[in-house]
Amino acid sequence: MSSSLIQKTYSPKPSDITKKWYLVDATGWRLGRLASEIAQVLSGKRKPIYSHHMDTGDFVVVINVDKIELSGNKIDQKIYYRHTGYIGGLKETPIRKLMEEKPQEVLRRAVRGMLPNNKLRRPVLNKLKVYAGAEHPHVAQQLEKLDLGGK
Repeated sequence: MSSSLIQKTYSPKPSDITKKWYLVDATGWRLGRLASEIAQVLSGKRKPIYSHHMDTGDFVVVINVDKIELSGNKIDQKIYYRHTGYIGGLKETPIRKLMEEKPQEVLRRAVRGMLPNNKLRRPVLNKLKVYAGAEHPHVAQQLEKLDLGGK
């Protein structure tokens, strides 16, 4: 076999990775559709230098999360569960209550569920900045509006 036919696998170096800041307006989006698009951008799957063992993704700032939509009867039926670690410590939080009190937490949990469960999940999720209203403190990062396609 000739050495000219052997192809090398490209692995990005930390100096090759550039991180951009994107702005997403969540008004009118369905929760799951928006979360899957954001998870792709955060993990870097939309870049040609994507590598599953490195954090090649970008920062995403999401505004107007309080105007997000849920399909079907999810607003009445979906419940988040957590356990305190004590006997009988199963706690339930309906999504309606969470949307009223902390709408940014609903999107954060949806995106978290769409990221792989490995050591990169936490650093990738830390690049997600979610705000219920239209104001955010990231003006200095020169945000680009992210085109996610249709709603």
